[in-house]
Amino acid sequence: MTPPRHANPLRDTLVPLALIGGDTVATLAGLILGWWLRYNSSLRRFGIEVPDASLANYLPLLLVGVALLIGSFAQFGLYDTRLLLRRYQSLNAILKGTSFWLVAYLGISLVLKFDPPISRLFVVLAFGCVIVLLYAWRSLAYRLVRRTSILGRLRRRAVLLGWNDHAAALAREIARDEAHPFILAGLVRLPGTANPFGFGEARGTSDADVAPPRELGDATELEEILKRESADVLIVTRLALPRPELQRIVEICERAYVEWKIVPGAFDIFLSGLRLQTIGHVPVLGVEELAIHRLFNRTFKRAFDIVGSVVGLVLASPLMLLLGILIKRESPGGPVLFAQTRIGAGHRTFTLWKLRSMQPDAAASDGERQSTARNDPRLLRIGAFLRRWNLDELPQFWNVLRGEMSLVGPRPERPLHVERLSTEIPHYLPRHVVKPGMSGWAQVNGLRGDSDLAARVQHDIYYIENWSAWLDVQIILLTFVRWKNAY
Repeated sequence: MTPPRHANPLRDTLVPLALIGGDTVATLAGLILGWWLRYNSSLRRFGIEVPDASLANYLPLLLVGVALLIGSFAQFGLYDTRLLLRRYQSLNAILKGTSFWLVAYLGISLVLKFDPPISRLFVVLAFGCVIVLLYAWRSLAYRLVRRTSILGRLRRRAVLLGWNDHAAALAREIARDEAHPFILAGLVRLPGTANPFGFGEARGTSDADVAPPRELGDATELEEILKRESADVLIVTRLALPRPELQRIVEICERAYVEWKIVPGAFDIFLSGLRLQTIGHVPVLGVEELAIHRLFNRTFKRAFDIVGSVVGLVLASPLMLLLGILIKRESPGGPVLFAQTRIGAGHRTFTLWKLRSMQPDAAASDGERQSTARNDPRLLRIGAFLRRWNLDELPQFWNVLRGEMSLVGPRPERPLHVERLSTEIPHYLPRHVVKPGMSGWAQVNGLRGDSDLAARVQHDIYYIENWSAWLDVQIILLTFVRWKNAY
């Protein structure tokens, strides 16, 4: 069989082999470093028991560990060259692969009874060392690729068929990242149209800031265009094409060895949950269970919330006591804690607790606006300080412990604002398919206070669609260093 015309040895073979070679060196170095940290004889100075295990005796176990790690990374797609251009997605695959290795390596050691036996402390130390060294090597490779001509040879050339708001959003997403795995070669007019915007429709005003890509010709010339542009991918931007025309397009892509994709314009949210199923022999595209709703993930997230809220309450209690004294000193006429009804998961109401940051009568006018304005005259002096550093939200660890909130999730709103915003902002209500959070993806990106509410909702939907344990950890860490629009 003749190989595909668009075979790219650098992208399809050489770079994956280079990544496997680099990962092998990095993982072996991580395992050796873990061995050294565990069996370094100098630890005896501190009274730490160090078993005798020479590197020569341990080397076969290290090589087994390397083989398991590389196999795990391959299973989680780390050698897809597109991940080389996606550092955070690469880190997610690295975390998944090393976590799987941690369990598998210890399990195999229990069954096979290695000699010398595998130290559990060594495995834990090696786990951390491998993640650090592997991500450092991958980041170095990412920077090298971005600064050389290799980048252009790794990117896939994409051709758009038709132009609409969905195509414009895709073009904007690709254009804002110069290292995106795709590069737009241009735009092909849809059948029977005289302009590139598709079926005679005017260009959408919502994406007026996006210039359409270079026009390549009409769909009747598609086969020649794909060959001329050395296209790797054809992206169809409209589902409602006539069946014979769509069949012709698919056959052209098959002959040209070009991937074809369709933008599912009927779905604006939860795209990561889209799956193709068959009912009988009929294919059906729809939204399946999101990762954040899977049983294991829900259990893990709840356990993480319980541990985090208990630790948070223990550490924050002395500080809350001190802040309570300062609140009463400035405003003795009101309570220390402020209770407010909010909407949580499943549109259920709950009582949210905060340290009071305003005058006692502030609640009477609190429903006039969706968020507190900067320099609001109702704020206490200590209240401005509390809000600046998010200290007024410390009592919400109790809400998390009770299961009404999570450490990370969309921020909860009051019922009257939910009712209003759900009619003004598209896809507002799906925020409530998960528990609200003390912090969230929108907040660490500066979308709080009087910021753009539509953008805030988009960030919340992104979080729900793309949830992972690592994303939660990332948001928690960013909460301590990103304070934009906190007032």
